[in-house]
Amino acid sequence: MNIKINKNYLLYKGYRLKCCVGKSGIKKVKKEGDLATPQGTFKLGFLYYRRDRIKLPTCKIKKKIIKKNMGWCNDSKSNKYNRQIKFPYNYSSEKLYKRENVYDLFLLIKYNTRPVIKEKGSAIFLHIAKKNYQPTQGCVAISKKDFLKILPLINNKTSIAIN
Repeated sequence: MNIKINKNYLLYKGYRLKCCVGKSGIKKVKKEGDLATPQGTFKLGFLYYRRDRIKLPTCKIKKKIIKKNMGWCNDSKSNKYNRQIKFPYNYSSEKLYKRENVYDLFLLIKYNTRPVIKEKGSAIFLHIAKKNYQPTQGCVAISKKDFLKILPLINNKTSIAIN
């Protein structure tokens, strides 16, 4: 069963949860840095989480603990573009171990992963929303409470449909 996303809500297995998307909205054609959330249906990758901040409920998907040296490359000049990297790193990348809580828990949305196309967009996640559901840089975000509510229902066959 798909998780369904529109501009304001995440719909999944009877839940209708408030969410936010990229500042530029949902777009069919996404480019690196355009602040848009990509439109389409995508598989989910690993669940990343901060073990020092999150007590995970039982869940059926593969997990990775976020470490201080973990990041995600958003520089299309790198051959690791749109991939997890380790710091120190010589190209532009985003830290996954953050002071703020938005990445305490996130699911990789497999957008632009196979094959990776340069400049098409990187680091698209389902993560924890900021206060007042401020728009993201292209991700989908929900509250931590809602994330923990649906997490036990997600498995390796779950995909996400963003419209």
